[in-house]
Amino acid sequence: MAREKATLTVDREKLERAKSLLALSSLSQTVDVALERLIHSEQLRRDVAAYAREPLEADELDVTDLPVELDLGDGDVDYDSLYGESG
Repeated sequence: MAREKATLTVDREKLERAKSLLALSSLSQTVDVALERLIHSEQLRRDVAAYAREPLEADELDVTDLPVELDLGDGDVDYDSLYGESG
């Protein structure tokens, strides 16, 4: 990824606090991590909003009817002795 110098006006206290929280050694690293997290967070927010707007199609809902064997790898756990009888 291409990097370039930029002049920035920032709240120095916020920048120093972020740098400290992230345990980073430079302000450039701090801004880079902050931007990456902002981009990820905003993309996730937009993805969730898009999914919420689009209802699932019938074929997407049909996956619940597929025969699937659920194996949690816990066959040796005696849940009845741990939590009482199931029922």
